[in-house]
Amino acid sequence: MKKPSSERSRILIVDDHPLFCHGLARMIDRHPSLEVCGHAPDAASAMRAVSELKPDLVLMDISLEGTNGIDVTKNLKARHPEMPVLVISMHDEAIYAERALRAGAQGYIMKNQPMQIVRDAIFKVLAGDIFLSDKMSTAVLAKVLLGKKEEPASSVGQLSDRELEVFQMLGEGKSSRQIAETLNLTIPTIHSFRNRIKEKLDYKNSTELVLHAMQWVSEKVSHP
Repeated sequence: MKKPSSERSRILIVDDHPLFCHGLARMIDRHPSLEVCGHAPDAASAMRAVSELKPDLVLMDISLEGTNGIDVTKNLKARHPEMPVLVISMHDEAIYAERALRAGAQGYIMKNQPMQIVRDAIFKVLAGDIFLSDKMSTAVLAKVLLGKKEEPASSVGQLSDRELEVFQMLGEGKSSRQIAETLNLTIPTIHSFRNRIKEKLDYKNSTELVLHAMQWVSEKVSHP
C-alpha cells in the first residue's frame, strides 16, 4: 500500500554510537518527508524496535556491540522479509558492500558521505531500488544479481563477517586492543578470531597474518 504523500517515512537507526545517531537523526528529521522513529544500539533492541515501531526503513551500522550488522540484517530479513535495510558504515564499501547485499540489504553507503547523498540513498531504497555508489554498482551488482562466481574457498571469502571485520582492521594497522575497543569485545576474543583466521587461511604466524591483511586491504580498496 502506497504511503500518503502527506505522511513522513519513518526511519529506525541501528547504531551504537549515540553522538553519530543524534547528528544523523537531526539531519534526517530536517527533511519534510522523513522522520526518525527510533534508535537501537544492539541486535536485540533492533529486532524489538522493528516489531514494535514498524519503520519504513532501517539504517544499519556494521559494527555493533557484541554482534555484526550484517548478521543482524540477515536475522531481520528472515523475520521481516519486506523491511528495507540500508547499511551505513565507516567500513570501505569495496570490502563490505557485496556482503551487505547478500545479507538482504538494499543498499550500502559510507558514513563520510554528504547528508544529501544519504537522503538520496534513503529515498532510493524506500522506492524499492538498490543504492550503491557509482564506483561499486557495476562490480557488486554483476556478482550479486547476475550470479557470477564467488571468491574461491582459499581466499578471505570463507571468513565469517566478524572474522572479515577483524581481518580488515588488522590490515588497517590496528592492534588487538584497538580492535577490541572498536568492536566492544575483549582482547582474548580478538585473539580467538585471529587464531581462527590464521587456521582458515593457513597462515603460519601472526606476522604473516598481518602482512597478508595489509596487502588484501590495499588491493581491495584500489581494485574493488
